[in-house]
Amino acid sequence: HGTMSALEIGPGDEVIVPPMTFAATANCIVFQGGRPVFADVDPDTLLLDPAQVEAKITPRTKAIIAVDYTGHPCDYDALRAIADRHDLILVADACHSLGARYRGRPVGSLADMTVFSFHPVKHIATGEGGMVVTDRADWARRLRMFRNHGITTDYREREKSGSWFYEMVELGFNYRLTDIQCALGLSQMGKLPAWLRRRREIAAAYRSAFAALAGIQPLAVRPEVEHAYHLFVVRLGRKLDRGEVFRHLRRRGIGVNVHYIPVHLHAFYRKRLGTRPGECPAAEAAYGQIISLPMFAGLTNDDLSRVIAAVEEVVT
Repeated sequence: HGTMSALEIGPGDEVIVPPMTFAATANCIVFQGGRPVFADVDPDTLLLDPAQVEAKITPRTKAIIAVDYTGHPCDYDALRAIADRHDLILVADACHSLGARYRGRPVGSLADMTVFSFHPVKHIATGEGGMVVTDRADWARRLRMFRNHGITTDYREREKSGSWFYEMVELGFNYRLTDIQCALGLSQMGKLPAWLRRRREIAAAYRSAFAALAGIQPLAVRPEVEHAYHLFVVRLGRKLDRGEVFRHLRRRGIGVNVHYIPVHLHAFYRKRLGTRPGECPAAEAAYGQIISLPMFAGLTNDDLSRVIAAVEEVVT
């Protein structure tokens, strides 16, 4: 919401987003009165397809939101070229990809603005909240005002200048991350590299175990990235009933999930925008087949083996 406000997205403006994401990626555009335009994903990675983005651009397009689904960075070179060619802003939804890299460059430095999440299941957790990073001072100033009721200065700035005066210049929100939450997040920063290594070890174990297992295929990983593995998503063969696999694994105590229902298929967007099945065929086909396996740094080797054995048993 802060990024869309800082970019002054408003009624009549369009922002291109992928359908394979959490609803918040599109909702922030609607909060500002803009219109999300859904561009389909690459079938192998389920990341925003640059060719589909180009096809969706109109004179009303103002920005592109690229989602690093599962922790895999998007093709930022291709998306940057498109954004520059059409004079668009490139926003990275990096809520899954803290610690990932694309062509040696860290996530957070790949787009005009980057959004991170500190939700309890993310790499660094503050209970709730998040962060926006940008190298544009004007956007940073607007973001700070927006998260502080639209007020030009915060208490820290007034204390430093020895002033009591403040002024509300636009309508903002109380979106500040609390000091207690910040302290909790900072306490985890030094642990992040070890947690990333563990997530990558778990992913490697899954890939090795399922390499010869018919009926299950992990999502592709492009050679130019270092994956952050917020999620480990596999695609089930067409002969398998995803619902049955989900129920059988849950009954065995394996906490599988599905990420995500394509956003354009949610009732709100079908009613508000008139979206319908068939608009993003790659995302829709994947949705019927994908399932997320347990992925978190505290997963023990014994539990990892139990997950692998349960998946092999259910799939075969």
